[in-house]
Amino acid sequence: MFSQFGRVLDVVAMKTYRLRGQAWVVFTDTAAATNALRTMQGFPFFDKPIRITYAKTKSDAVAKVDGTYKPDKKSRAQKNAAAREAMLKRPAGNKPLPVSAGPVPSAAASAASGAGNAPHKILFVQNLPETSNEAMLGMLFQQFPGFREVRMVEARPGIAFVEYENEMQSGTALQGLQGFKITPANAMNITFAKQ
Repeated sequence: MFSQFGRVLDVVAMKTYRLRGQAWVVFTDTAAATNALRTMQGFPFFDKPIRITYAKTKSDAVAKVDGTYKPDKKSRAQKNAAAREAMLKRPAGNKPLPVSAGPVPSAAASAASGAGNAPHKILFVQNLPETSNEAMLGMLFQQFPGFREVRMVEARPGIAFVEYENEMQSGTALQGLQGFKITPANAMNITFAKQ
């Protein structure tokens, strides 16, 4: 979508709730970014106009290219290890689950996660607007690792199948996009496809 304006170094799309629906597109030069900003401002994407502004800070990808990149003082792995250690040192009344156990799913979470069907590398997506197409859905689902393809059923608008490399990756996408509103009236309903 944006490569028509110049070479794209990186695309950053976060999966967190607060940053969902946002992405940072990193171009090799400012002229390409300016051209993309002017041309794509207000472009309808999933029935909403795209809002584009320049990033507030320089991208790590650009900093690495121009030689000004300075890594964080603590790597992400070190921060995670420190947080895990702090949780394990909490008083016994607030004892966390063992690290290997993982979170215990609630009934609502298991219903929302497609637990009605056994985990599968293919997701079944419903409640899509009739204007949806494979390219639009591909842009949405490819932000999750392991994405392979989107298949739509021409005879049945409003549904699609999204394939990932394995069940774990499809499960991550399911949790990340369950209930995502493509339009104000169309919140996606995602389940594991039947085997």
